Amino acid sequence: MDIYRRKRFWKWGLFIIGLMIVNASLMFSNNLVKKIASDERKKVKIWANAIQQKANLVNYTNDFFKKVKEEERKRVEIWAEATKRLINAGINEDLSFYTQIIAGNTTIPVVLTDENKNIIAVKNVDFSTDSVKVLEGRRLSDFSKIEPIVVSYGEFVNYLYFKESLLFSELRNVLNDLTESFFSEVVVNSASVPVLILDSAKTKVFSSGNVSDDILNDKDRLHDLIKTMEAQNPPIVIDFEGQGKKYIYYKDSYLLTQLRYYPFVQLIVVGLFLIVAYIIFNTTRKAEQNKVWVGMAKETAHQLGTPISSMLAWLDFIETDDKNKIYIDELRNDIKRLQDVSSRFSNIGSAPDLPMTSLAETIYNSVRYIRARSSKKVAINVLFRENETIEIPLNENLFGWVMENLLKNAIDAMEGEGSITISLHRVARSIMLDVSDTGKGFPKSQYKAVFRPGFTTKKRGWGLGLTLSKRIIDEYHKGRLYVYSSVPGKGTTFRIVLPLK
Repeated sequence: MDIYRRKRFWKWGLFIIGLMIVNASLMFSNNLVKKIASDERKKVKIWANAIQQKANLVNYTNDFFKKVKEEERKRVEIWAEATKRLINAGINEDLSFYTQIIAGNTTIPVVLTDENKNIIAVKNVDFSTDSVKVLEGRRLSDFSKIEPIVVSYGEFVNYLYFKESLLFSELRNVLNDLTESFFSEVVVNSASVPVLILDSAKTKVFSSGNVSDDILNDKDRLHDLIKTMEAQNPPIVIDFEGQGKKYIYYKDSYLLTQLRYYPFVQLIVVGLFLIVAYIIFNTTRKAEQNKVWVGMAKETAHQLGTPISSMLAWLDFIETDDKNKIYIDELRNDIKRLQDVSSRFSNIGSAPDLPMTSLAETIYNSVRYIRARSSKKVAINVLFRENETIEIPLNENLFGWVMENLLKNAIDAMEGEGSITISLHRVARSIMLDVSDTGKGFPKSQYKAVFRPGFTTKKRGWGLGLTLSKRIIDEYHKGRLYVYSSVPGKGTTFRIVLPLK
């Protein structure tokens, strides 16, 4: 038992040390990941704040241009009113105020026409009335973008066409460049933030960045992505003249998302590595043990073979003397027993033959052998007949060894007094054989330990009987040998499960 206690101690010790190493590694990695994640999150926040500020700037600039446009129209209306009053003014009326207003327009292109689009006067245009008499074609389309002002002179009606001033057009180009630059910076960002820019109805993707085409082309995945983004961060709203509202959705960068799962991935990888390493080490160790065990079994069978052959020769010699006949039968039985032991070790060292054999007869043979060598205070009850027709693939020699080990252990557990019960049950495609005793029993914590090499409660025991028995049943007969039940002070039941075919 000491070797198993030490083994258990070292296993737990190495397990705890391994946990400490893994825990320390994970803590270090986790702290490093948290720092990197914190930096990434700061980048995302800085990006989001910058985008929000730029959005505010764009919105402010857009509002400013609306006001400038309104002011330009008011200036044109004032200019048109001044022109009208100048034409309709009396002889004695002071016209200096109107002439100042008319002369003050130096930026807004203006064309005054009659009802038939004949040009009456122009101001701040790139053509003269000498070359262009009628407002038509491209010029009419260019000046009709803004609704003209109707100017009435008594019975006559004229139209005052105007368009944005050159300064306003240049400012509009700046605004468009600013808008395009804004969208470009949002979509192509250094923080690698996945971004979606949606229209006012939040149904159409106006632009996107760091989002795969597969997601954009899949409505369900795109909808899930929008929901995820909306849950992480409120969308940034931008209102552009002529384009309506735009909603900017974004979420954590892919690097930040990967860093969040990195500690768990690391734990799984390290865990799998340790499990695989342990399985490989354990398999290799068992293979080495099996090799040593097979070699020892073969060597034992070989060493027993020589003296047994010699004893058989001496037995043949002794049979020539009639005086020794009373001893010959006993000697022959003992030699037969030694041959069986040698055969068992030889079979353990190689794959045994499993011919169809009567299970009941094999069990009865083992029971008879043990009964003849045990106390009369031990009752062995077999709950089935010897001629019961149950034939299964069985190595009679090795299985007899298993039965003898179980019966001897039961007798030792009962300290030479008690009863043993052997029963058989058919279940589906297998046979269940129960060997029960009324011995000392043992706790449930030792159910598996009893099959370990060296485990014994006897002062002179080797602790190999049950180990060999389990190997014979589990590995050679493809069955199972295990402790079905055991109660300290009441007894134990070992169960053998064997396949019918």
